[in-house]
Amino acid sequence: MNQAPRIEHRPSVCPHDCPSACSLKVEVIDGRTIGRVHGAQTNRYTAGVICAKVARYAERIHHPDRLLHPLKRTGPKGSGQFERISWDEALDIVARKFLEAERDFGSESVWPYYYAGTMGLVMRDGINRLRHAKNYSGQYSTICTAMAWTGYVGGTGKLAGVDPREMAVSDCVVIWGTNPVHTQVNVMTHAMKARKERGAKIVAVDIYMNATMKQADMALLVRPGTDGALACAVMHVLFRDGYADWDYLKRYTDHPRELEAHLRTRDPAWAASITGLTVGQIEEFAKLVGETKRTFFRLGYGFGRQRNGVVNMHAAASIPAVTGAWQYEGGGAFHNNGAIFHWNKSLIEGREDADGSIRSLDQSQIGRVLTGDREALYGGPPVKALLIQNTNPISVAPEQELVKRGFAREDLFVCVHEQFMTETALMADIVLPATMFMEHDDLYQGGGHQYFQLGLKLIDAPGECRSNHEVLQGIAKRVDAKHRGFGMTPREIIDWTLQNSDWGTVENLEEQVHIDAQPPFEQAHFLDGFGYPDGKFHFKPDWTKVPSYNNGPMGPWAEMPSLPDHWAVIEETTHEHPFRLATSPARQFLNSTFTETPTSQAKERRPEVMIHPLDAEPQGIVDGDWVKLKNQRGEVYLRAQLFDGVRRGVLIAESIWPNAAHPYGRGINTLTGADQVAPYGGAAFHDNRVALEKAEPKPSTVPVATAKRERTEPVVG
Repeated sequence: MNQAPRIEHRPSVCPHDCPSACSLKVEVIDGRTIGRVHGAQTNRYTAGVICAKVARYAERIHHPDRLLHPLKRTGPKGSGQFERISWDEALDIVARKFLEAERDFGSESVWPYYYAGTMGLVMRDGINRLRHAKNYSGQYSTICTAMAWTGYVGGTGKLAGVDPREMAVSDCVVIWGTNPVHTQVNVMTHAMKARKERGAKIVAVDIYMNATMKQADMALLVRPGTDGALACAVMHVLFRDGYADWDYLKRYTDHPRELEAHLRTRDPAWAASITGLTVGQIEEFAKLVGETKRTFFRLGYGFGRQRNGVVNMHAAASIPAVTGAWQYEGGGAFHNNGAIFHWNKSLIEGREDADGSIRSLDQSQIGRVLTGDREALYGGPPVKALLIQNTNPISVAPEQELVKRGFAREDLFVCVHEQFMTETALMADIVLPATMFMEHDDLYQGGGHQYFQLGLKLIDAPGECRSNHEVLQGIAKRVDAKHRGFGMTPREIIDWTLQNSDWGTVENLEEQVHIDAQPPFEQAHFLDGFGYPDGKFHFKPDWTKVPSYNNGPMGPWAEMPSLPDHWAVIEETTHEHPFRLATSPARQFLNSTFTETPTSQAKERRPEVMIHPLDAEPQGIVDGDWVKLKNQRGEVYLRAQLFDGVRRGVLIAESIWPNAAHPYGRGINTLTGADQVAPYGGAAFHDNRVALEKAEPKPSTVPVATAKRERTEPVVG
């Protein structure tokens, strides 16, 4: 008689690039297989709720197309022709190529390149230990956070804020520049609780009527890049109508009278002409915020991804300082909690070996770097060898035509450590199979909340998959990179990091699973002073001195407004390019992750672009037609989705589909720019002008099926 399978429920942590970093309860079947994944109730932020794509993670971890063995390219780059080799042979080739590049062009010709495919501190950031030990080129991480973090910290002086669980006790939750129904489902959990239990109002500010906007009591549909104008008009009304808390302003802010005078000309009529909102909508929003002291501003990343994104974020974060909402439970603002964890990452990253004279290359400009742009290379040697972990730049980096041209160089050696044969892996010389998060130990923090958590290995990895740490150990040994971290296990590194960050031991964390690092109320609400030495919220920050993880000013920082404003530096439309394009996140994908799972593919269907029906009508465009978007960077074909939830002149393309899902192999990031924005760089993914026309690609270029993508299995032989 067959026995029923043995099912254990084990704790884990979602590792993906999302502020929620959800606590998980995972079904482990017979010690070998993952079943259903649930949210953990014991984490009060996750509160038992996770997104659907992670709930069905068994589709991904047990996917038949996972990479299982080291591969060496045998055909032309991008051909998919590989042969299976041993780990020793693969690592020997990688080490030889790195040593050759270092000998012939200097250590800076090797560039370890990574990002947020995993948010685990050991597996994600350990690549920097190899970088520092060998003086390889640094990485200036600008893809995601540079603009939003800088704008927020410009006001607060610290990357921290109100306990996000306080959304549940707020009387008004303003969700600005983020679509949490798609990207951070837990935000909606707490906001909806406030609505149900307290009658709280939910306000959403965004550039199209997405799933979050549709659930809001007040949905403010602004033109892309105009959030600063809305924030200024709201503050104008707050000062004009007596909602400004002058006792708070005098005690906790730097230049309130100057701000009031500056905003006298930024009235709702001025903002209406910029944002596309009506004067009535702006007045209603301002009155709601002014009359509701417990207003919680949940500020996202999306509206920071404009060329004026830093200024927009700072302006929005300034509103609760004018009302004094920071004083109240359920009031104030939150963007990210990175500063509360005070990690000592010297062992993980080998920071004691870092040489400040080594250049740091902008990850967003990888296309320019690999095609030899002297400015992007800072006048230094060409990049001759790449090690890529946790990212897929041939899909996700801007200026895709340059990126592809760079990877096609025959003199460039590329090693990609991956879970699937991504489009970047297809261009590699050596491909190494990687573990997934349930197959190794790691330490995680929540950017969108206050918990840090331990995620332990639950099952063995398939085939010959190895973790990031194991790969770095193997390369380090062969290139003579010396650091004690290479001789330690991930668990030992986690334990050292916890103890040297004053967070106890790994044994304590294993027992507790997750630890609540939330500071006391007075500190979280900055009632003991904001993060600047003067303890003030800065309406007038010195943008060259904002506390930041970045190295120094980049982009046109000298032109930035000194006080909150609408800064008109976005990529405005022209006669030739009359539309604004934003590349917003999809619900079933996460950047280029989950694009390989069948349920996510089926639910997303195909690459589409949302077009207002009145913009489609003059060209006779109907639902499902092929259309071409083009600008100075290239052209992309997608299917039309007519949708009156976008503004006239605005186009929205949700998700990053693989390039291969588009005709001619040109994905949406063909159209996005990599110019460095003020003050600390970053990629303005949602700030692109384009032309739109009805156009059919040649039949031979049309993907056979986008809802069921062909397997990217390598041709072995």
